[in-house]
Amino acid sequence: MDEKKKEELLKKIEEYTKKIEKEPDNASYYYNRGNSYHNLKKYDKAIQDYSKAIELNPNNASYYYNRGNSYHNLKKYDKAIQDYSKAIELNPNNASYFNNRGITFNSLKECKEAIQDYSKAIELNPNNASYFNNRGSAYGNLKNYDKAIQDFNKAIELNPNNASYFDNRGNIYFDLENYDKAIQDFNKAIELNSNNASYFNNRGNIYFDLENYDKAIQDFNKAIELNPNNALTYYNRGSAYNNLKNYDKAIQDFNKAIELNSNNASYFNNRGSAYGNLKNYK
Repeated sequence: MDEKKKEELLKKIEEYTKKIEKEPDNASYYYNRGNSYHNLKKYDKAIQDYSKAIELNPNNASYYYNRGNSYHNLKKYDKAIQDYSKAIELNPNNASYFNNRGITFNSLKECKEAIQDYSKAIELNPNNASYFNNRGSAYGNLKNYDKAIQDFNKAIELNPNNASYFDNRGNIYFDLENYDKAIQDFNKAIELNSNNASYFNNRGNIYFDLENYDKAIQDFNKAIELNPNNALTYYNRGSAYNNLKNYDKAIQDFNKAIELNSNNASYFNNRGSAYGNLKNYK
Protein backbone atom coordinates (compact mmCIF):
# COMPACT_ATOMS: atom_id res chain seq x y z
CA MET A 1 0.00 0.00 0.00
CA ASP A 2 1.37 3.39 -0.94
CA GLU A 3 1.70 6.16 1.63
CA LYS A 4 -1.05 8.28 0.09
CA LYS A 5 -3.60 5.49 0.40
CA LYS A 6 -2.48 4.79 3.96
CA GLU A 7 -2.87 8.45 4.91
CA GLU A 8 -6.37 8.51 3.42
CA LEU A 9 -7.42 5.50 5.48
CA LEU A 10 -5.95 6.95 8.68
CA LYS A 11 -7.84 10.17 8.00
CA LYS A 12 -11.07 8.23 7.57
CA ILE A 13 -10.47 6.45 10.87
CA GLU A 14 -10.00 9.79 12.57
CA GLU A 15 -13.21 11.13 11.00
CA TYR A 16 -15.30 8.12 12.02
CA THR A 17 -13.84 8.19 15.53
CA LYS A 18 -15.09 11.76 15.91
CA LYS A 19 -18.50 10.76 14.56
CA ILE A 20 -18.67 7.85 17.00
CA GLU A 21 -17.93 10.22 19.88
CA LYS A 22 -20.97 12.26 18.88
CA GLU A 23 -23.21 9.29 17.93
CA PRO A 24 -21.99 6.21 19.80
CA ASP A 25 -25.06 4.19 18.77
CA ASN A 26 -24.62 4.58 15.03
CA ALA A 27 -23.69 1.14 13.70
CA SER A 28 -22.61 2.37 10.28
CA TYR A 29 -19.82 4.47 11.77
CA TYR A 30 -18.27 1.44 13.47
CA TYR A 31 -18.72 -0.55 10.27
CA ASN A 32 -17.02 2.08 8.11
CA ARG A 33 -14.16 2.52 10.56
CA GLY A 34 -13.81 -1.25 10.62
CA ASN A 35 -13.48 -1.25 6.83
CA SER A 36 -10.63 1.24 7.10
CA TYR A 37 -8.87 -0.88 9.71
CA HIS A 38 -9.37 -3.94 7.52
CA ASN A 39 -7.83 -2.20 4.53
CA LEU A 40 -4.85 -1.30 6.72
CA LYS A 41 -4.62 -5.02 7.64
CA LYS A 42 -5.37 -4.19 11.26
CA TYR A 43 -7.79 -7.08 11.40
CA ASP A 44 -8.18 -7.30 15.18
CA LYS A 45 -9.29 -3.67 15.37
CA ALA A 46 -11.55 -4.20 12.36
CA ILE A 47 -13.21 -7.13 14.13
CA GLN A 48 -13.79 -5.01 17.22
CA ASP A 49 -15.61 -2.41 15.15
CA TYR A 50 -17.61 -4.93 13.13
CA SER A 51 -18.63 -6.63 16.38
CA LYS A 52 -19.86 -3.32 17.80
CA ALA A 53 -21.78 -2.64 14.59
CA ILE A 54 -23.39 -6.09 14.87
CA GLU A 55 -24.28 -5.44 18.52
CA LEU A 56 -26.07 -2.26 17.46
CA ASN A 57 -27.64 -3.75 14.33
CA PRO A 58 -27.63 -7.57 14.28
CA ASN A 59 -29.64 -7.82 11.05
CA ASN A 60 -27.17 -6.35 8.58
CA ALA A 61 -25.58 -9.11 6.49
CA SER A 62 -22.66 -6.92 5.38
CA TYR A 63 -21.42 -6.56 8.94
CA TYR A 64 -21.09 -10.33 9.37
CA TYR A 65 -19.61 -10.73 5.89
CA ASN A 66 -16.87 -8.17 6.48
CA ARG A 67 -16.07 -9.50 9.93
CA GLY A 68 -15.81 -12.92 8.29
CA ASN A 69 -13.27 -11.51 5.85
CA SER A 70 -11.15 -10.22 8.73
CA TYR A 71 -11.37 -13.56 10.53
CA HIS A 72 -10.38 -15.32 7.32
CA ASN A 73 -7.30 -13.13 6.92
CA LEU A 74 -6.32 -13.99 10.50
CA LYS A 75 -6.78 -17.68 9.53
CA LYS A 76 -9.56 -18.02 12.09
CA TYR A 77 -11.48 -20.06 9.57
CA ASP A 78 -14.15 -21.52 11.85
CA LYS A 79 -15.20 -18.05 12.97
CA ALA A 80 -15.11 -16.81 9.39
CA ILE A 81 -17.47 -19.60 8.31
CA GLN A 82 -19.85 -18.75 11.15
CA ASP A 83 -19.99 -15.14 9.99
CA TYR A 84 -20.39 -16.00 6.31
CA SER A 85 -23.18 -18.43 7.22
CA LYS A 86 -24.98 -15.73 9.19
CA ALA A 87 -24.59 -13.29 6.30
CA ILE A 88 -26.07 -15.92 3.95
CA GLU A 89 -28.94 -16.50 6.37
CA LEU A 90 -29.72 -12.78 6.30
CA ASN A 91 -29.16 -12.38 2.55
CA PRO A 92 -29.15 -15.66 0.61
CA ASN A 93 -28.93 -13.94 -2.77
CA ASN A 94 -25.46 -12.46 -2.53
CA ALA A 95 -23.00 -14.50 -4.57
CA SER A 96 -19.96 -13.03 -2.79
CA TYR A 97 -21.04 -14.50 0.52
CA PHE A 98 -21.09 -18.03 -0.91
CA ASN A 99 -17.83 -17.48 -2.79
CA ASN A 100 -15.95 -16.29 0.28
CA ARG A 101 -17.30 -19.08 2.43
CA GLY A 102 -16.17 -21.43 -0.31
CA ILE A 103 -12.67 -19.93 -0.20
CA THR A 104 -12.58 -20.53 3.55
CA PHE A 105 -13.78 -24.13 3.17
CA ASN A 106 -11.04 -24.59 0.58
CA SER A 107 -8.47 -23.21 3.04
CA LEU A 108 -9.62 -25.92 5.45
CA LYS A 109 -9.23 -28.49 2.61
CA GLU A 110 -12.98 -29.11 2.75
CA CYS A 111 -13.15 -29.08 -1.02
CA LYS A 112 -16.57 -30.65 -1.47
CA GLU A 113 -18.18 -27.99 0.72
CA ALA A 114 -16.19 -25.34 -1.16
CA ILE A 115 -17.49 -26.63 -4.50
CA GLN A 116 -21.07 -26.45 -3.24
CA ASP A 117 -20.58 -22.80 -2.29
CA TYR A 118 -18.81 -21.88 -5.53
CA SER A 119 -21.61 -23.57 -7.49
CA LYS A 120 -24.20 -21.50 -5.62
CA ALA A 121 -22.18 -18.34 -6.30
CA ILE A 122 -22.09 -19.25 -10.00
CA GLU A 123 -25.84 -19.88 -9.98
CA LEU A 124 -26.38 -16.39 -8.55
CA ASN A 125 -23.80 -14.73 -10.81
CA PRO A 126 -22.75 -16.82 -13.82
CA ASN A 127 -20.65 -14.04 -15.32
CA ASN A 128 -18.00 -13.82 -12.61
CA ALA A 129 -14.82 -15.48 -13.85
CA SER A 130 -13.27 -15.78 -10.39
CA TYR A 131 -16.04 -18.08 -9.19
CA PHE A 132 -15.29 -20.56 -11.98
CA ASN A 133 -11.57 -20.23 -11.27
CA ASN A 134 -12.09 -20.92 -7.58
CA ARG A 135 -14.28 -23.95 -8.26
CA GLY A 136 -11.72 -25.18 -10.77
CA SER A 137 -9.02 -25.00 -8.09
CA ALA A 138 -11.19 -27.03 -5.71
CA TYR A 139 -11.84 -29.65 -8.38
CA GLY A 140 -8.09 -29.74 -8.99
CA ASN A 141 -7.45 -30.38 -5.30
CA LEU A 142 -9.81 -33.35 -5.57
CA LYS A 143 -7.96 -34.49 -8.72
CA ASN A 144 -11.15 -34.12 -10.74
CA TYR A 145 -9.09 -32.73 -13.59
CA ASP A 146 -11.75 -32.78 -16.32
CA LYS A 147 -14.10 -30.57 -14.31
CA ALA A 148 -11.19 -28.37 -13.23
CA ILE A 149 -10.22 -27.73 -16.86
CA GLN A 150 -13.85 -27.00 -17.78
CA ASP A 151 -14.03 -24.36 -15.06
CA PHE A 152 -10.68 -22.79 -15.96
CA ASN A 153 -11.79 -22.71 -19.60
CA LYS A 154 -14.93 -20.83 -18.58
CA ALA A 155 -12.96 -18.44 -16.39
CA ILE A 156 -10.63 -17.68 -19.30
CA GLU A 157 -13.59 -17.23 -21.65
CA LEU A 158 -15.08 -14.66 -19.27
CA ASN A 159 -11.76 -12.94 -18.56
CA PRO A 160 -8.98 -13.79 -21.02
CA ASN A 161 -6.60 -11.26 -19.48
CA ASN A 162 -6.13 -12.84 -16.08
CA ALA A 163 -2.75 -14.54 -15.98
CA SER A 164 -3.56 -16.67 -12.93
CA TYR A 165 -6.32 -18.53 -14.77
CA PHE A 166 -3.85 -19.71 -17.41
CA ASP A 167 -1.35 -20.59 -14.68
CA ASN A 168 -3.95 -22.65 -12.82
CA ARG A 169 -5.00 -24.51 -15.95
CA GLY A 170 -1.33 -25.04 -16.79
CA ASN A 171 -0.81 -26.71 -13.42
CA ILE A 172 -3.63 -29.14 -14.18
CA TYR A 173 -2.13 -29.99 -17.55
CA PHE A 174 1.21 -30.44 -15.77
CA ASP A 175 -0.36 -32.94 -13.36
CA LEU A 176 -1.82 -34.74 -16.38
CA GLU A 177 1.65 -34.74 -17.99
CA ASN A 178 0.22 -32.86 -20.96
CA TYR A 179 3.38 -30.79 -21.16
CA ASP A 180 2.72 -29.06 -24.48
CA LYS A 181 -0.56 -27.56 -23.26
CA ALA A 182 0.96 -26.74 -19.89
CA ILE A 183 3.80 -24.82 -21.52
CA GLN A 184 1.32 -22.95 -23.72
CA ASP A 185 -0.62 -21.87 -20.63
CA PHE A 186 2.47 -20.83 -18.67
CA ASN A 187 3.70 -18.91 -21.73
CA LYS A 188 0.39 -17.06 -21.83
CA ALA A 189 0.48 -16.36 -18.09
CA ILE A 190 3.98 -14.91 -18.46
CA GLU A 191 2.89 -12.85 -21.48
CA LEU A 192 0.09 -11.34 -19.38
CA ASN A 193 2.19 -10.89 -16.25
CA SER A 194 5.95 -11.17 -16.56
CA ASN A 195 6.54 -10.16 -12.93
CA ASN A 196 5.17 -13.26 -11.26
CA ALA A 197 7.96 -15.58 -10.16
CA SER A 198 5.74 -18.64 -9.78
CA TYR A 199 4.85 -18.66 -13.48
CA PHE A 200 8.53 -18.98 -14.43
CA ASN A 201 9.07 -21.56 -11.70
CA ASN A 202 6.12 -23.62 -12.95
CA ARG A 203 7.34 -23.55 -16.54
CA GLY A 204 10.82 -24.42 -15.32
CA ASN A 205 9.39 -27.52 -13.61
CA ILE A 206 8.03 -28.73 -16.95
CA TYR A 207 11.36 -28.22 -18.70
CA PHE A 208 12.94 -30.10 -15.79
CA ASP A 209 10.59 -33.05 -16.28
CA LEU A 210 11.35 -32.95 -19.99
CA GLU A 211 15.06 -33.11 -19.03
CA ASN A 212 15.66 -29.79 -20.75
CA TYR A 213 17.74 -28.59 -17.81
CA ASP A 214 19.25 -25.54 -19.50
CA LYS A 215 15.79 -24.07 -20.20
CA ALA A 216 14.66 -25.06 -16.73
CA ILE A 217 17.59 -23.18 -15.19
CA GLN A 218 16.79 -20.10 -17.30
CA ASP A 219 13.27 -20.06 -15.88
CA PHE A 220 14.44 -20.71 -12.31
CA ASN A 221 16.96 -17.86 -12.72
CA LYS A 222 14.15 -15.51 -13.66
CA ALA A 223 11.96 -16.72 -10.83
CA ILE A 224 14.79 -16.09 -8.35
CA GLU A 225 15.41 -12.65 -9.83
CA LEU A 226 11.75 -11.79 -9.24
CA ASN A 227 11.54 -13.44 -5.82
CA PRO A 228 14.92 -14.16 -4.20
CA ASN A 229 13.33 -15.45 -0.97
CA ASN A 230 11.61 -18.61 -2.19
CA ALA A 231 13.50 -21.67 -1.00
CA LEU A 232 11.73 -24.03 -3.41
CA THR A 233 13.03 -22.23 -6.48
CA TYR A 234 16.64 -22.58 -5.32
CA TYR A 235 15.97 -26.24 -4.62
CA ASN A 236 14.53 -26.69 -8.12
CA ARG A 237 17.50 -24.97 -9.75
CA GLY A 238 19.88 -26.96 -7.58
CA SER A 239 18.20 -30.16 -8.73
CA ALA A 240 18.67 -29.12 -12.35
CA TYR A 241 22.36 -28.35 -11.75
CA ASN A 242 22.69 -31.69 -9.98
CA ASN A 243 21.30 -33.53 -12.99
CA LEU A 244 23.77 -31.65 -15.19
CA LYS A 245 26.51 -32.91 -12.82
CA ASN A 246 27.35 -29.33 -11.90
CA TYR A 247 27.57 -30.30 -8.24
CA ASP A 248 29.23 -27.12 -6.96
CA LYS A 249 26.37 -24.95 -8.18
CA ALA A 250 23.85 -27.52 -7.01
CA ILE A 251 25.30 -27.39 -3.49
CA GLN A 252 25.22 -23.58 -3.51
CA ASP A 253 21.52 -23.66 -4.34
CA PHE A 254 20.71 -26.35 -1.80
CA ASN A 255 22.60 -24.27 0.80
CA LYS A 256 20.44 -21.27 -0.03
CA ALA A 257 17.25 -23.32 0.07
CA ILE A 258 18.21 -24.60 3.53
CA GLU A 259 19.09 -21.07 4.68
CA LEU A 260 15.58 -19.95 3.70
CA ASN A 261 13.79 -23.06 4.96
CA SER A 262 15.67 -25.40 7.27
CA ASN A 263 12.64 -27.64 7.89
CA ASN A 264 12.55 -29.44 4.54
CA ALA A 265 14.27 -32.82 4.63
CA SER A 266 14.52 -33.01 0.82
CA TYR A 267 16.86 -30.03 0.75
CA PHE A 268 19.33 -31.75 3.10
CA ASN A 269 18.95 -35.09 1.33
CA ASN A 270 19.74 -33.63 -2.09
CA ARG A 271 22.66 -31.62 -0.75
CA GLY A 272 24.01 -34.81 0.80
CA SER A 273 23.73 -36.56 -2.55
CA ALA A 274 25.55 -33.71 -4.27
CA TYR A 275 28.34 -33.84 -1.67
CA GLY A 276 28.53 -37.59 -2.21
CA ASN A 277 28.93 -37.09 -5.93
CA LEU A 278 31.82 -34.76 -5.17
CA LYS A 279 33.24 -37.42 -2.82
CA ASN A 280 32.89 -34.84 -0.06
CA TYR A 281 31.58 -36.73 2.95
CA LYS A 282 31.37 -33.89 5.45
